Amino acid sequence: MKITVVGTGYVGLSNAILLAQHNKVIALDIDVAKIEMINNKKSPIIDNEIENYLTNKKLNLDATTDKARAYSDADFIIIATPTNYDPVKNYFDTSSIECVISDIVKYNRTKATIIIKSTVPVGYTKKLNKSNSQHSIIFSPEFLREGQALHDNLYPSRIIVGDSSDKGKTFANLLAKGSKNNCKQILLTNSTEAESIKLFANTYLAMRVAFFNELDTFAEIRGVDSKQIIDGIGLDPRIGSHYNNPSFGYGGYCLPKDTKQLLANFTNVPQSIMSAIVDANKTRKDHIAEMVISKKPSTVGIFRLTMKSNSDNFRESAVQGIMKRIKAKGINVVVYEPTLKEDTFFNSPVIKDLTEFKDYCDVIITNRMDSALEDVKEKVYTRDLFIRD
Repeated sequence: MKITVVGTGYVGLSNAILLAQHNKVIALDIDVAKIEMINNKKSPIIDNEIENYLTNKKLNLDATTDKARAYSDADFIIIATPTNYDPVKNYFDTSSIECVISDIVKYNRTKATIIIKSTVPVGYTKKLNKSNSQHSIIFSPEFLREGQALHDNLYPSRIIVGDSSDKGKTFANLLAKGSKNNCKQILLTNSTEAESIKLFANTYLAMRVAFFNELDTFAEIRGVDSKQIIDGIGLDPRIGSHYNNPSFGYGGYCLPKDTKQLLANFTNVPQSIMSAIVDANKTRKDHIAEMVISKKPSTVGIFRLTMKSNSDNFRESAVQGIMKRIKAKGINVVVYEPTLKEDTFFNSPVIKDLTEFKDYCDVIITNRMDSALEDVKEKVYTRDLFIRD
């Protein structure tokens, strides 16, 4: 098979590497620097497995910015471009997908099957298929963690493809062949059901994060031991002791936008939980900010903007919302984030030297505890109870 993957973020690059083990794969992106890195067997994102495979594994993978070359004779074209949530339209911005499909129609004459890996609104793929008769369009959700994207592709818990035809089966088998756990959990569904699976799965995870965060808020205000409570309820096998470490709120590439999109899809459908999940994240940030403000600091330090350890992503990280709330009270805020090249972030100084940062701050807030802060533990505010996740 000749497969083209459009977009080289977590989703696109991990899929490209997975499939390049047994197929000819071309990765297409508009970012020249990323293309050069991939062709030089270097990862443009932080992911240990991706770095290992690019460096040490035999892959039939080539990266390019040339659309004609990428699209012309591809059998499958995977779209993994960003679809950010537009709060004004109350809908995902799917313009990047439409632009790619327009290019595919222009350059591809082999009637390639188009696979959408970008997250989309419920019903989107069905509408696309009605308006595009030249190519079959299939939605196949991904369930990847930041920093472990390729690992989750190599060892998938399930493979879901929103098409039960031979084309859908063929693509599912391509993913399964690339996996290392001989994945048997393959589910072929209708496209709208596949889109729903993606949004409901991520919203459930956001609900779990919100639940343990509200438990932690209760414990902090009431002066009881949050960890003991979580340990106790986690012994129930129906609940379990996973995905339960309190945080400043859910953030990142998927959960904030997917929960809002699912809520938007609930228009004219009775619901209470979906609204509560979205609102709970705002409430948690309000609480964290209030706890920091109550310490009456003159300078608050933000230790890392990233969501978690081993990640270079801080898109919609919860700490940014907390930072804005603290600054609104007139409190001086500084940032320590090694991945930032700029000297300021949201008009707050970025301090490059960690020792200087620690000395300068009265209170240091961090979503996840780090050994680098052990010597100033008395200054640190975090809700990281289990030192993980």
